[in-house]
Amino acid sequence: MGRMPNVTRADAAQAVRNPLAFIAERWTPSPRTVQRAALTAVVMAVVIVVTGGAVRLTGSGLGCPTWPKCTDQSLTPTGEMDFHSAVEFGNRMLTYVLCAAVGWAIIAARAARPWRRGVTRLGWIQFWVVMGNAVLGGIVVLVGLNPYTVAAHFLLSTALLTVAMMTWQRTREGDGEPRPLVGKAVVQLTWLLVVAAGALVAVGTVVTGAGRHAGDSSDVDRIPLNWTMISQLHADLAWVVVALTVALWFVLKAVDAPAGPRDRARDLFLVLMGQGIVGYVQYFTKTPEALVALHMFGSCLVWIAVVRVLFSLRERPEITVPVPAQSDPALTRA
Repeated sequence: MGRMPNVTRADAAQAVRNPLAFIAERWTPSPRTVQRAALTAVVMAVVIVVTGGAVRLTGSGLGCPTWPKCTDQSLTPTGEMDFHSAVEFGNRMLTYVLCAAVGWAIIAARAARPWRRGVTRLGWIQFWVVMGNAVLGGIVVLVGLNPYTVAAHFLLSTALLTVAMMTWQRTREGDGEPRPLVGKAVVQLTWLLVVAAGALVAVGTVVTGAGRHAGDSSDVDRIPLNWTMISQLHADLAWVVVALTVALWFVLKAVDAPAGPRDRARDLFLVLMGQGIVGYVQYFTKTPEALVALHMFGSCLVWIAVVRVLFSLRERPEITVPVPAQSDPALTRA
């Protein structure tokens, strides 16, 4: 191993005052490293949704009956506690893994050369969304898995996934002014698709809140709506999103749009078809836990595909700095 550099007292003071700047002066990650760090945050945003679903589907939502401790006397599950406590506490611990992934993305973005403030800012937004959702998760426990707080918890996780996708996208493009690749009418149709997909996700949380998977074996409040009716509304919205996706693909084909937007619209259609199959099977089989978990994972994939469609409609080139012209030596001598 090489010789470790000496760290002076001034270096230590700088590291305490501004640790990110201290790291940035001593480490420059490659663009690929920054992209991988941002992608890791995306993956962990999906993982935390799936594991949160596992907590609810195994009836472990109150396995740790209080927050921030697991019990009134202990931060961690005690020997007398059961499987549900381990599941709930394990999901809480995964929040630290998510924080580590977001922290890596922030550090990599800050240490990159040139420093892209916008990417770093998006990383910090992820961090604060994670912190806010952790507090909301504690409130969910303290109010006994109130279905409205559970729905808000999932929607905030979707917001985190959105910002993580934005961060990853920004690491893969330049800082130039966005250039649209399609016309205004296509952009408006895409935003209509995004709004419909957002409504689909929101109504999905209501389906969950009115359904039979309350999250715990105790008497947990449910949203007082007819589950069959709200499930039908969810399915109708899904077909609206499918119709808008097909319409967008045909419009992109008709206006001879670049391959990127057409490919992203095709990918969204395929994901929607897979998610639809899972949704209908789970409905007619009385929502078995395994299929509900798969459907929650699919909802993340659907939202990722929707966001990718939106991002594909424009490009951002690298900013090119003009190089001053060399002066003519002969003129200089004159």
